[in-house]
Amino acid sequence: MADKPTLNPALRDFWLTPARVRVLYGGRASSKSWDAAGFAIYLADSYRLRILCARQFQNKISESVYTLLKIQIERFGLQHRFEIQRDRIINRYTGTEFLFYGLWRHIDEVKSLEGIDICWLEEAHNITQEQWEILEPTIRKDHSQFWIIFNPRLVTDFVYRRFVTRPPANAITRKINYTDNPFLSNTMLEVIQHAKEEDEEEYRHIYLGEPREDDDAVIIKRSWIMAAIDAHKQLGIEPSGAKRLGFDVADSGADKCATTLAHGIVARDIDEWSGREDELLKSCSRVYRAAVEHDAQVIYDSIGVGASVGAKLGELNDEHLTRISYSKFNAGAAVWHPDARYSDGVSNKDMFSNLKAQAWWLVADRFRNTYNAIHRGMQFEEDEMISISSECSNLDRLIDELSTPRRDFDRSGKVKVESKQDLAKRDIPSPNLADSFVMAYTPTVSQPMTFTDEAMDLIYSLDID
Repeated sequence: MADKPTLNPALRDFWLTPARVRVLYGGRASSKSWDAAGFAIYLADSYRLRILCARQFQNKISESVYTLLKIQIERFGLQHRFEIQRDRIINRYTGTEFLFYGLWRHIDEVKSLEGIDICWLEEAHNITQEQWEILEPTIRKDHSQFWIIFNPRLVTDFVYRRFVTRPPANAITRKINYTDNPFLSNTMLEVIQHAKEEDEEEYRHIYLGEPREDDDAVIIKRSWIMAAIDAHKQLGIEPSGAKRLGFDVADSGADKCATTLAHGIVARDIDEWSGREDELLKSCSRVYRAAVEHDAQVIYDSIGVGASVGAKLGELNDEHLTRISYSKFNAGAAVWHPDARYSDGVSNKDMFSNLKAQAWWLVADRFRNTYNAIHRGMQFEEDEMISISSECSNLDRLIDELSTPRRDFDRSGKVKVESKQDLAKRDIPSPNLADSFVMAYTPTVSQPMTFTDEAMDLIYSLDID
């Protein structure tokens, strides 16, 4: 370690390059927060600023960067220039003020703050899109900045997707790891080396800042889904069997309709569109035409607005020369084959809270089997696996949506899927694409009917634009 206190030279350009948003991410022991605190103290001692230090959860001041700032003040020998108060830090000479807030409980207070020059978001992987949409216009002073600092958790986290996967033009994004930190002790380097030898994957996540593909609490792991992309090609399987069209109906507001077209084990296409409740016939006509075009049966969400879909499809059947096959999917209904064994001697009715849970778990089983077939060479029957065509539209969002809902349990201990209300609490919108996908693979559907050439000609004449 250098005799004279200094900042990490590897980050000099990061701090000095003009930018509205500075994003610093990576693994532990990389000096991210340490360096941010040091640079903040330098600025505070040179200019008159208001610096907001925020994080998602802060129930006491010790959970903030308050202590880190105090350490850097002492390290640089500037105790005489700063007044360390109970809940803020002030520079006696420049008037710079450090403020400390937890966003979860105090976002409305933060929204009312004026004249903030720097908003430092620590452990920012927990920040939600909704919070960012409040913060971004709140920090509006000329030449104001955001400092976004975090250790990556999941590739699906908002902050990672927003500022690392597709960073905005006004941002400078820098990854830094312990290998860029010249101040590490030999003891810490030994600890890191031991972690690497013990568990390479865990080491890469913790010390190299590689986000995880999976949340262990979710029903379908992201790595399973990634293995299923074009799995039918890798496994030499030609799509065959029934064609099904899962139809998730928009409820209200900004919710959207979505469909998934599946042919045998292969999801061939994903569609999504805005469809208000008063446009249900228009949406059903769109689905009807797709069903005719692909010789597919429709499985639709029959809860809420969707309760009328069967009647609308029946009307379209009556108008034309053919009848498409359609079945309703009631997420809250009793499980399919309740007395059949799911696994380890547990029956379906004892395992699953409702049909939705059963459908999601069966799809998850197929994804897991596919992962094991691709990566471990294990053998499964074709209908025990699943594949997603890489040509599907909205594929990125489908992957995110399928890998987001978590396991939950009802009062009797049966498994269920995380509700839309609980997803909303995590600032996650309704998974329309994923719901349509799961419906397309529900085990309760019957065989589709075939269509005549005359019916095809007639159905294409429908005005559904």
